[in-house]
Amino acid sequence: QLVESGGDLVQPGGSLRLSCAASGFTFNYYHIGWFRQAPGKEREGVSCISSHGGITNYTDSVKGRFTISRDNTKNMVFLQMNSLKAEDTGIYYCARGRLFSLVTKFYDLWGQGTQVTVSS
Repeated sequence: QLVESGGDLVQPGGSLRLSCAASGFTFNYYHIGWFRQAPGKEREGVSCISSHGGITNYTDSVKGRFTISRDNTKNMVFLQMNSLKAEDTGIYYCARGRLFSLVTKFYDLWGQGTQVTVSS
């Protein structure tokens, strides 16, 4: 399973660090992605990291502000989010995939999500 944590209410310009804890599978076999879903919108890919952490990718809207990382010794993935904007608001999910992609259909195991709200 995957369990996200770290979501919160934060002011614009603030920072949050999301965590994703994995269990029950061979963690370093899988790429991990972070996705988000805003109210009334489809779920979108935010960032992904390769199975051994050497390759990362970001959607254009978060480049330069978000950083994804993983610790394969602890089965954890992190998303450091800086300079947060109102449009970053949504439920953030982590997921595992066998293809390095920001497309949701390539991910087969999802966490329950953690709420991020950026508002003054």
